[in-house]
This record gives sequence, structure tokens and C-alpha cells, in this order.
Amino acid sequence: MPLDRKPAPNDLNAFWMPFTSNRQFKSDPRMLVSAQDMHYTSADGRQILDGTAGLWCCNAGHCRPKITEAVQKQVAEMDYAPAFQMGHPLAFELANRIVDVAPEGMEHVFYCNSGSEAVDTALKIALAYHRARGDASRTRLIGRERGYHGVGFGGISVGGIVNNRRHFGSLLAGVDHLPHTHLPENSFTKGQPDHGAHLADELERIVALHGAETIAAVIVEPMAGSTGVLMPPKGYLQRLRDITRKHGILLIFDEVITGFGRLGSPFAAQHFGVTPDMITCAKGLTNGVIPMGAVLTTPQIHDAFMQGPDHMIELFHGYTYSGNPIACAAGLATLDTYAEEGLLTRAATLETYWQEALHGLRDLPNVVDIRNMGLIGAVELAPIEGQPGKRAFDAFLRAYEAGILIRVTGDIIAMSPPLIISQQQIDQLIGTLAEVLKT
Repeated sequence: MPLDRKPAPNDLNAFWMPFTSNRQFKSDPRMLVSAQDMHYTSADGRQILDGTAGLWCCNAGHCRPKITEAVQKQVAEMDYAPAFQMGHPLAFELANRIVDVAPEGMEHVFYCNSGSEAVDTALKIALAYHRARGDASRTRLIGRERGYHGVGFGGISVGGIVNNRRHFGSLLAGVDHLPHTHLPENSFTKGQPDHGAHLADELERIVALHGAETIAAVIVEPMAGSTGVLMPPKGYLQRLRDITRKHGILLIFDEVITGFGRLGSPFAAQHFGVTPDMITCAKGLTNGVIPMGAVLTTPQIHDAFMQGPDHMIELFHGYTYSGNPIACAAGLATLDTYAEEGLLTRAATLETYWQEALHGLRDLPNVVDIRNMGLIGAVELAPIEGQPGKRAFDAFLRAYEAGILIRVTGDIIAMSPPLIISQQQIDQLIGTLAEVLKT
């Protein structure tokens, strides 16, 4: 959008463009000017109930005192420390705390600055791991249709959302995709759907086509979020684990959305009882306060790089801000908040209430599917003929006017409120959405 153009009333895309000047927007009611716990405050002074945890990231709600104080203290104590050849205690303390809540066997942490960087890091680790073991022919990466893995070239390449790919050329070579798991027969499922585990067997077809000796890693979201909240069919993830292990292929779970309590366990790997070789995380790691991401790995992967002399670089990869002290302070305070308030498992206690409220929308106009798990849910709407995405976008605008923040992707409304939400606030969120859908 040109910087000097004032947005039209429905030109909300202006807010999504990083090049946009905000001088003309200061009084626009769609501007969010402050936040606290479950609510944003808009420029016109209204309280907006956050139904999306910011952008899937503010799991403990907004402006939590312990996190705020930790960041303020750390800024004054040490603002930056180099991540290469040096270290600082908070980075190790946070790594240990992450490992404490991670699935058993995830014992090492590589820091980065976002989910996108975590994905690209995991893919690079996978390629380098095989090379370090003398298996350099394993260069192929396998993603999944309708998968979202951030905006780096690696993440876009293994991702499977068409509009995230179409503008950026051929991307990485040597990438293939599994089919998505969103099947019509699973409509209005509560929790994991019954049908679709067989779709994991498509990996065997890809192995037969390319040869297992050429495939480095498979990356999937255990529950696909940004594409519209797609649940894994029963048995699907375990089947993927079995096939990847059989062929010596690394399995990566992208838990940027599902990590840190979204499904009622610290990580989705624990929720589904399937442990991958690597986990990517971000968002809830610092409650969205400071950009930070991480890749969790097994000792087997970590140790493959630790064979040379001490003065040599083990892995030629890293970021200026890896393990930034302020981000580490935010992460530690976030984990403290989760622990003190039981937030990493709270979604499990609210899941039934959330589920029944959400599925109460089933008979409203244009609702064609509802799906849920933990404290996440989606309401899929029938598209307007010739205008895909418009019905949900109109609902998004009307919902904001009515005092709730939801998220849309295509004609799917996605909700993932902060884990501190109360039953009364669930009633408000879903009840307000019901009134919107009736229009």
C-alpha cells in the first residue's frame, strides 16, 4: 500500500503490510493501543476480548507483571551478549527449564528469533546431521499440503499453503509434500477425527519414488493451525513416526502454535504420545513479549556434531540475537507464570466447556464445519460464490465491532484464546460470534 494513501473502511490489509506508515491511523478504531490480561483496548476506548492470544502467542494473556518486571530488570542489567564463542547464564537456565517441560528425550536447545527461523534451523540441522554421519545423499525435505512453516525460504518450500508460495519463484529444490488430512467425512468432529490415518502411508509412496537414502526429514505440524485448524486423524502421527524411523528419516514437529499448553499439555508431542526427532517452538516461549524461537533436539542429533576439536565450529549456523538476554529473561518469567498458574495443562480442564460452546454454533447460517481440541477451535463457513474468503472476513470485521478479536484464513474462523480465559469469557466470545454469524 502506498504510504500516503489513507485506507478505505474495509482495507484492513493495510495493517498487515510492514511498509505502512501509521501516522494517519492513530485515531482509527481498529488500532489497538493497550492490552491487559484477556483484553485489548482500541483507539476509541473499547475493550476487545482477545480470542486469538494475539497471534497464537500470548498464552498467559497480556502484560503479565512477572514477565514485564523480568524484561525491565534485564534491560538494565545486561542488554546483549554475543552468542558465538561466548555465553551467559540465562541462556543455559532457560534451556534447562524448556527441557524440563519438553517430551522425554528432548535434551538440547538451539535458540533463534522466531518460528520461521526455528523451522529453517531445524531443516538445516537435519541436512547437516546426515552429512555429519556420512549420509550426505539425504538432502530431500518432505512437507505437507496445507502446512504452514513460516516465511523463510525453507519454511515456504516445505509449506503447503498455495498463497504463501505463489509469489516467490521455485523456492528450494528437492522438496515433496504429503497430502493434507482434512477429509469431508470428518466434519463436526470433536477432538481427533476417526478417518485419515492411512494418509500417512503416502510417505511410503514418496520413499519408493525418491529412495529413502535421499530423504533427510519430514516436517509436519502435529495440529495444523494457520491453514484453518486441522486435527490429526487418530493414529496418523504414530504412523508417520513408524515410517520415518523405519527409513532413517528425521521427523520434525512444528510446534510454534501447539507448544506451551495450547492443547492441554506442554507440547503436542506429549498430548498425542508421539516423540519426534526435533521440535520447533516460538510464540508461547516468551508469551509473545519478545521475539524468540528454539529448536529442541535429541542427544543423538546434538552429539553427531560434537566430534571435532574444541576450537572448530560444530554447526555453521546461528543468529546475532540467538539466546538474547532480554528474550531469555522473558522466557524464564513466562515459564514461571505458566507453572504458578498451571497454564500448561489448563486447556485440558476447559476443553469440554470450550468444545460444547463452540459446537453450539453448528446450526447457524452458513456453518459447514466445526473442529476443536484443547483451547483451539475453527468454524468453517460456506464461501460466497465468486468471493472466497469474503464471508469470514466480513465476520471478522463485525466481530471486532462487537468487541471480540477472531482470526480468519480463507472462510475459516480460527480461535485460540489466552489460556487464562474463564468460562464466562468463553460464553462471551462464542455468544458474540453467534450473534455475528446470525447476520
